[in-house]
Amino acid sequence: MQVSIERTSLLSLLNHAQNVVERRTTIPILGNVRMDAAEGRLGLIATDLELTIHETAPAEVLRAGALTLPAHTLFDVVRKLPDGTTVQIGKDPERSEATVTAGRTVFDLPTLPAADFPSMNTESFERSFKMQAKDLARLIDKARFAMSTEEARYYLNGLHFHTVEQGATSVLRAVATDGHRLAKVEAPLPEGAAGMPPIIVPRKAVGEIRKLIDGAEEVHLSLSASKIQLRVGDAQLVSRLIDGTFPDYERVIPQSNDKRCTLDTQAFAKAVDRVATIATEKTRAIKLSLASGRLTLTAISSETGRGQDEIDCGYADTPLEIGFNARYVLEMLSQISGDTLDLEIASPSAPTLVRDSGDGGVVYVLMPMRV
Repeated sequence: MQVSIERTSLLSLLNHAQNVVERRTTIPILGNVRMDAAEGRLGLIATDLELTIHETAPAEVLRAGALTLPAHTLFDVVRKLPDGTTVQIGKDPERSEATVTAGRTVFDLPTLPAADFPSMNTESFERSFKMQAKDLARLIDKARFAMSTEEARYYLNGLHFHTVEQGATSVLRAVATDGHRLAKVEAPLPEGAAGMPPIIVPRKAVGEIRKLIDGAEEVHLSLSASKIQLRVGDAQLVSRLIDGTFPDYERVIPQSNDKRCTLDTQAFAKAVDRVATIATEKTRAIKLSLASGRLTLTAISSETGRGQDEIDCGYADTPLEIGFNARYVLEMLSQISGDTLDLEIASPSAPTLVRDSGDGGVVYVLMPMRV
């Protein structure tokens, strides 16, 4: 194989691929990317057997062929090359190493047989539809922070997508929860998505999908009983779905919280961030004290002291104190698009509902904590 490609194009391919490849793997070939050169294009495939990305870019193919190279090493090599350079990658059949050349810079990198690289699964997908990339990006951005990382409850380690009928209309809903907070985000149901089965997309795949669709206009999604496929531009991603049942999250979304507090989003976020400086790293606990027109935030630590801040708010109910994890609050606030938000509270021990004034399709739930 002998191919010549612009550094920027190759770096873009490798940037997506190296995120898929695990740095530590018991199967050596999975530490490599497969490169296929043919008909004026260079294709890269990376996989961890759960998630596979295949992407192509224009290239000058001097000799068609395929090889594999260490993903992270190759990425670091190309990343450190000067902008505007052209990279040549080649391997003679008699040699066990491939040569990567850019100007006067030359690297000889070890290869493994391309024939040993796992092939992409060609199973059929029962349902396919297109949707706007911005809608999918919004669903991901506003929900993924609440995904769990606990191994025990593996079915929460991803983003749950399903369709919901709301009167005469239907929506595509994304839900994530780790048991301490919950995010529910809705978007218009794409044409052709009606009746799609509920799925749970793993955390790693969610992150890679978000990177691939950045800047795109439209994406093509296909689903089977066990996998999801996304195609955008010259890239294709295939991931296994989480084999499990997402819990009945509707039960934890409160319907009758009667105490409402309206807050300026930025003022609230800055006050939480300031007070959280004192909160202990383990619990990150802060206390919110609500009174008429005023919110007082407090954090106390036997090691670092006491912090307090106060901001104006729209609250006219009986005084109330409630505690939250500051990190959970800040991660939620980073996805609030409106200038204001509403906290809907029932009691200091019950789940609190959070609504975004700038996005009616978003609902968050925060579980309180003792402070």
